[in-house]
Amino acid sequence: MPSQKRTRRSAGLLLFRRSGEAGFEVLIGHMGGPFWAGRESAAWSIPKGEYGPEEEPEAAARREFGEEFGRPAPDGEWVALGEARQSGGKTVTVWALEADLDAATAVPGTFGMEWPKGSGVRREFPEVDRFAWCTPQEAAERLVTGQRVFLDRLREHLAGGRAGDA
Repeated sequence: MPSQKRTRRSAGLLLFRRSGEAGFEVLIGHMGGPFWAGRESAAWSIPKGEYGPEEEPEAAARREFGEEFGRPAPDGEWVALGEARQSGGKTVTVWALEADLDAATAVPGTFGMEWPKGSGVRREFPEVDRFAWCTPQEAAERLVTGQRVFLDRLREHLAGGRAGDA
């Protein structure tokens, strides 16, 4: 019997706050590590991370927000923005939450990797090297392509539609 490949799954939490002309802003993070250094376009992400079959996606989104931002997710009503399959095959599930945190207070977790590659030297890097509040237009330019759909779904939700439909 052929082995079944496990679908990789991630869950995340997209904070938003209402603001001026754009209507709202979202909190996104610039991915850490040497691969993303110096990149801006398509180098940002919704705070999210992988989870296994033993963990509920909501719990994973809450845990990953805490790990990546360095503070617990704020209290409030979570709005389901549904799922999207990324180009690499991972399925990402995202919720939105209206909250206003100071991006400068983030204390991201770290990961280790050999760098430079082949050097035998293991270094630590922040999972996310900075966070920023962005208008939907700014976020669409910065986010990795497969996560941009969540901006549209949040916009639809805030306009009175049903965000999780997709």
